[in-house]
Amino acid sequence: GVLLSNLASTCVLLLACCAAVRWYIRDSYKIGGFSQKHVFITGCDSGFGNLLARQLDQKGFRVIGGCLTEKGAKDLAAATSPRLKTTLLDVTDSASIRSAVEFVSREVEDRGLWGLVNNAGRSVPIGPTQWMQLEDFTKVLDVNLIGVIDVTLQFLPLLKKAKGRVVNVASIAGRLSLTGGGYCLSKWGVEAFSDSLRRDMHPFGIKVSIIEPGFFKTGVTNVDLINADLRRLWTRLPQEIKDSYKATFLDNYMRMQGFSMNILCSPDISKVTWCMEHALTAQYPRTRYGAGWDAKFFWIPLSYLPSFVSDFVVNMFLPSPKDTRND
Repeated sequence: GVLLSNLASTCVLLLACCAAVRWYIRDSYKIGGFSQKHVFITGCDSGFGNLLARQLDQKGFRVIGGCLTEKGAKDLAAATSPRLKTTLLDVTDSASIRSAVEFVSREVEDRGLWGLVNNAGRSVPIGPTQWMQLEDFTKVLDVNLIGVIDVTLQFLPLLKKAKGRVVNVASIAGRLSLTGGGYCLSKWGVEAFSDSLRRDMHPFGIKVSIIEPGFFKTGVTNVDLINADLRRLWTRLPQEIKDSYKATFLDNYMRMQGFSMNILCSPDISKVTWCMEHALTAQYPRTRYGAGWDAKFFWIPLSYLPSFVSDFVVNMFLPSPKDTRND
């Protein structure tokens, strides 16, 4: 009995090792012909999009960077080879997206578009749900979700020509709602949109990957911007709602949020752009990429645990209104 049990355990271990080795080898297979492949990236003014554009340019890809500002476009062009092209893009404006599609169509000609990276995003307004008004949600959803959908739909004909790749930037906040406002909603939406898109586009040879970054130092996690907006939200609240939170709640909230961000946010954003690059260059791209150690080993596992466990952990990072009450 003991011998059979040991034999079975050894067989299971060997199978697991073989599966891991096979996955690692398969994961390392790369496509070729980078110099003939065009990749369009949204949100290239800064952060992940900017670094990815430079990274892919160095690899020989024909990169087209969508930038929100003239300055962002000029700075990116100055930091890269003449191969890289930029175009102005506001993902909340369908006409602006159409112009970008026309620009990209001229660049790719009959080859089609190999890669679309939906990276543009914003986080504020973000904070307690009752502090929000409807337009605070729509400001974020228009960029992070509706913008992703609009860009993808308009670029799909070019992607079909090349049997290309779509890489959508979600977040660990697309698995766990860490705070109120439109950000977490938008990222859950990106997860759902990407899943249905992947299944719908599979027959056409288009592969879809979702990037789920943990916390990184970018414009999205800029504490000064988040705090300034929190003050705006607090100032316009009716007195009755302010009283229910007490006067010290805002300061406690900003202090704990700043402390949490300092602990959690990694400055090494290349952990995210490596995942994006793999999704574009691997022969067998993954469906999901947890980017960053905190995503892989903390947030994503936490998202599978019962709600009372994840609630307890998430509540440790921000104050409760009850903490400030005297009654």
